[in-house]
Amino acid sequence: MPFPSLDPVIFEIGPFALRWYALAYIAGLMLGWRYVIVLSQSARLWPNGLPASREAIDDLLMWITFGVILGGRLGYVIFYNPAYFLAHPGDILAVWQGGMAFHGGLLGVIIAIIIFARRRNMSMLHIGDMVAAAVPIGLFFGRLANFINSELWGRVTDVPWGVVFPNGGALPRHPSQLYEAGLEGLLLFVILGFLIWRRGILARPGLAIGVFLVGYGLSRALIEQVRAPDAHLGFVFGQVTMGQILSVPMMAAGLVFLALSRRSK
Repeated sequence: MPFPSLDPVIFEIGPFALRWYALAYIAGLMLGWRYVIVLSQSARLWPNGLPASREAIDDLLMWITFGVILGGRLGYVIFYNPAYFLAHPGDILAVWQGGMAFHGGLLGVIIAIIIFARRRNMSMLHIGDMVAAAVPIGLFFGRLANFINSELWGRVTDVPWGVVFPNGGALPRHPSQLYEAGLEGLLLFVILGFLIWRRGILARPGLAIGVFLVGYGLSRALIEQVRAPDAHLGFVFGQVTMGQILSVPMMAAGLVFLALSRRSK
């Protein structure tokens, strides 16, 4: 399949350019914020009372935004290209040149939630559960933007739906960005939504966090089997990628949350 004719830039006005990647971040944050508002104000999901006010959730959006951007960028710098940025420290803040890591963004969001919850004397687990339910929205849009940008594509393949990316050589490759949008984004959102709205898992603090961490870790580790490793990093050892390595502690933490949530009331 030929790569669709999609321009990464939506429109330009003088020096200002709106890119699909930026729009994906905006859409993910705004829709995720709206979804967390719905969750936080649905009394039937919280047998012990609503976990947060509308005002608090509005404030939470700012903290999450900073966590995503700062954590995602620093995660990319530390996990994926430390040698380059040690030699070019001035490029660390050049986020417009690309380079964000989900695992770094996750750590940034965790830190943001901890600080936010402590400042407002709220339950970290309740806030974390709601944010975990909304994160797949951002992942879905982010992976679609990766596809439009023709980046993070998969390995060479002969499957009928292989895509010839403009910067990926002459051979077709797995559209791994779309696989991730489907598994880490759409499917994980549906699973969490079913468990929240049909099984009432928000009544057990930490359970939604555990489901998200395990679900994302498994999805990412699976898709890394067909996703091309970063050119400057390659395989860390054998056929194992950095994404798979970072997903292991993530899944382990998820299992801990699942185990602890079984004791909670």
